[in-house]
Amino acid sequence: MILQPVQLCFGNGQSRLLQAVRQAILVPYPRSEVRADGQVVKINFSDGMFFEILPAFKNWDGSYRYPDTNMGGNWRSTNPKAEQDAMENKNISSNGLLFDTCKHLRYVRDNYFRSYHLSGIVIDSFVYQAIGNWRWLSSGESSTSAAGTYERILLDCYNQHFMWGAMPLSAPGSNQRVSTDDSRDCLGKVLRATPHRKKAAVRSEI
Repeated sequence: MILQPVQLCFGNGQSRLLQAVRQAILVPYPRSEVRADGQVVKINFSDGMFFEILPAFKNWDGSYRYPDTNMGGNWRSTNPKAEQDAMENKNISSNGLLFDTCKHLRYVRDNYFRSYHLSGIVIDSFVYQAIGNWRWLSSGESSTSAAGTYERILLDCYNQHFMWGAMPLSAPGSNQRVSTDDSRDCLGKVLRATPHRKKAAVRSEI
């Protein structure tokens, strides 16, 4: 993919960068739905497959800088290796519950709240923080908690932290601040809908 030169230093250069990426993607995929959204460019294919593309620039320390078009535009940093390691370790200790929860919240978002904004990093960071010691039961174990308790724990965590309109979230592993300004409302809707959209109750225990 070849980008035309983009002026990033003045005005909302972040928005111009995403638009340049969008235009570059439209060259090989002219009939697909492609749009810029916050920090990413989303492409939806006719078969239901979709991707989110995040343009980023690598820093000397292994972290990456990426554009955020919100609030007039700014640059954010991420350390994907540290975040991936933290998520993988937590997923192992939760017997896979962490990844399953994140995937399910994305499913609810994509199928019932597509007109709202909820970034993947907000989902991952929230679940990582809220999951505590919950885990899928191992073979032969029986649950000591009623069905639906885990889902209520997640919603209670959301309600407690967002009561005053803000929830400080940090990315797993890198501990970098995660903005929730444009994802807060949709996260609440997804969490409230989750118990009604699940095919089977989560059976976990502390």
